[in-house]
This record gives sequence, structure tokens and C-alpha cells, in this order.
Amino acid sequence: MRVLSGPSAGWSRPAPQGSSLSIGVFDGVHKGHQAVIAALRQTADGLPSVVVTFDRHPLTVVAPEAAPRLLTSLQQRIELFDSHGVDVVAILAFKEIRNLQAEEFVKEVIAGTFSARSVAVGTDFRFGRDRTGDLELLEALGPGLGFGLLRVPLLEDGGQPISSTAIRIMVAAGRVEEASRALGRPFELRGKVVPGEGRGHALGFPTANLELDQSLLIPGRGVYAAWSGVDGTHPAAVNIGVRPTFGGASEVVEVHILDFEGDLYGQELRLRFQSRIRDERAFGEVDELLTQLHLDLAETRKRLDRRSPTEQWYTP
Repeated sequence: MRVLSGPSAGWSRPAPQGSSLSIGVFDGVHKGHQAVIAALRQTADGLPSVVVTFDRHPLTVVAPEAAPRLLTSLQQRIELFDSHGVDVVAILAFKEIRNLQAEEFVKEVIAGTFSARSVAVGTDFRFGRDRTGDLELLEALGPGLGFGLLRVPLLEDGGQPISSTAIRIMVAAGRVEEASRALGRPFELRGKVVPGEGRGHALGFPTANLELDQSLLIPGRGVYAAWSGVDGTHPAAVNIGVRPTFGGASEVVEVHILDFEGDLYGQELRLRFQSRIRDERAFGEVDELLTQLHLDLAETRKRLDRRSPTEQWYTP
């Protein structure tokens, strides 16, 4: 897969013979996005499939106070596009195109830069300055600019549309199994292993403490069963919270990897969340906490024994 980034003026023409094109933030690359990508590839008719995304969420530029925490980093999105068979990913600098009116965006970007012959987008797609562009405008301009439009219906789960916003609500509430069904894979969080206070080691439950990208969403506070490690294949119990038993104030993500010994400092750890075990709790005595930790690990083993790190356990 080819990846284009940096100022678009410096790109060699992404698809001089024409392209099958889709555009969006694609945060999460969830099952709805995957349906768009599948439609994109099916209509390519020998042309390269091109996904255009942005270097940042548009709201971080136009309304920073409303910008959401993201489900996936840009690197994760690129990897997911690759896994779904996209030929070219173009990462537009949002500041470069934010002031284009909708019709300008169609002519300069869709028909110009990417020589689109077909455009596949969800039925809620909006574009251009102040999001004034819609499918009707694309459909009106397409014939004159040489492209056709494929409207991809929104997928639903339980009668509700699958969307990045809905999945963020699930993750923030700790409903990781529900989020994983909508994503089409376990929700994943990545972070660098950094030194902690050493309290877990002193209690006999050594943990890897993660330094996280603050733009990314973290599941709600509690204890989770997850697959972990640099390759995401080791069973682990993950604690997210402020450690109230010890009077903590700042939120941390601590990972106890089962049956593992080794130095992970400085490495990127991947967490693939399988299920939530319990809410965060404060314990009156350390012995009560230790008893609960043993129960948490037993429950983690029980839940992960039913799965494998790569098993497609969610509903397709």
C-alpha cells in the first residue's frame, strides 16, 4: 500500500489513470467504514482504490473545545486501511483544505488531485467549508467532472447506526465488548511502558505502566481482561483508574501480564480489550485489595481461556 503525506503539492500524481475514491476521518475504521471500503474496492474496475483521510480530526482546528478523544491514532488507521486492501492512503493536512468551499473541494481535490472516476461515501458524508457539501452536490457535479457516486447505506447494530461517536460513548463507559462488535475487532490501545511507583511489584503483582497519547480515548475506569504485549498476544489484567485505595489522584493504565517475565521499559505495549471485569473500587485494607486482585486474575484467565488473541469472536 502506498502512503502519501505532507503538503499535497509535493505529491507525485496519486492515480494519473483515475481512481476509485473515498474521503473521511475514518476514526476507528469501524464496520461502517469497512462497508465503504468494500464498496470502494468493488467499484474500482481496475483503478487503484484511494482513501483520503486527514492528519488530524477537523474539530481540533475549527472547534478545539469540541474535539473528541480518538479511537485510533493515524498510524493505526493506516495499518487498518492496509489490512482491508486499500491501494493508496492519502493524508491531507486539514489546514491545507479547511477553507475550500464545497464546490472547490470537489473540483480541486476529488476531480483534480485524485482524478476520481468513482466516489464511494456513506450517506451522512459532508464536506467543504462549514460542511456545506453533501451527496446531492457530488451527484450534480460528478457527470461534468467525470466521476460517479456510490451512496453506501449506514450499517446498524441493534437498530442504531454504527458511528465513531457511538463507539466512543461505549468505550468511555467501559462497554468494550459492545464497542468491539461495532468495530469488527477488539478495541485496541497502545502506549509506551514507563516506570511507575513500584507498588504493584511490592504487592506481588508487577505492572507495566503506560504513557499514552492524550488525543486517544481510554476505556472507563475499572478492571479489564485483555490481550497485551508488544504483539498483543499475552493475557493480561488491565486496571484503569486513580488507585483510590492509595489515595491516588491522577488516572493511570496499569497492565499485569499473566505468566510473563521480562523488561518492557521503553517499548510500545498493545492492549486488545476483551471484556470488563469490574468497576474501580476503594478498599479499606491492603489485604482486601490483594484478595480482590487474586479474584481479578482468576476471572481474567477464565475469560481469556475462551478466546484466542486472533479469534474473530465478535458478530461479523
